[in-house]
Amino acid sequence: EEEEDYMSDLFIKQDVRPGLPMVRRVKDAILKEEKQKEANEKNRQKSIKEEEKERRDLVLKSALGSENKGFALLQKMGYKSGQALGKSGEGIVEPIPLNIKTGRSGIGHEELKKRKAEEKLENYRQKLHMKKQANEQAADQFRIRFKNKQEERKMEGDLRKSQRACQQLDMQKDIDVPKEAWYWLEPEEEDKNDEEDKEDECTSSDLTVSEKLHILTAYLREHHFYCIWCGTTYEDSEDLSSNCPGDSAADHD
Repeated sequence: EEEEDYMSDLFIKQDVRPGLPMVRRVKDAILKEEKQKEANEKNRQKSIKEEEKERRDLVLKSALGSENKGFALLQKMGYKSGQALGKSGEGIVEPIPLNIKTGRSGIGHEELKKRKAEEKLENYRQKLHMKKQANEQAADQFRIRFKNKQEERKMEGDLRKSQRACQQLDMQKDIDVPKEAWYWLEPEEEDKNDEEDKEDECTSSDLTVSEKLHILTAYLREHHFYCIWCGTTYEDSEDLSSNCPGDSAADHD
């Protein structure tokens, strides 16, 4: 009778939980498979490299005997097995290990390969460092631009505030025309066909917001004794210099 396949459903469906007795046929099949694997491993033909490695390991593990010419010369000079080399016994005890080269690459190829890998890693680290520095610089520049933009907007607000105050104070003194066209806030709808207005516009456009603010605040302090940051009109210049902290927003902070 032909033997049944131990991988068939008949055997797979058997309850083989730990502690339960196994079917004899299953046990025999498993033992047979293990023996077949052992036989295949023994009968497998070893490669030349494997045979060389086994012979080399066997020779390296075995100690040198008196048949070795070098060992025989050492014995004639008084050397004993297990003794350190040197006149005072300060030398090595074990032989220098062999570095067997099994690959087909030329001499120095491994060192070159290692050096290239280290250079590649170093270049990668430098790129990461440069990228990090670039990101930090970009973030710093963004913060500076954002801060400058905020300061510029604040100065524009202070300038408009100064222009509004200048117009009111000038009109209180019956001044119908500002000293400079940009001293007052410009109307939303204004006829700009006049050549003189165009010249004033060109002149004022040459000044920055900071310069305009400095000039206008100085005008308000000198002619009206008024400080936009204090929001106060003083009696005279002496009262202004005594009670007002300064002529800039930083002095009032």
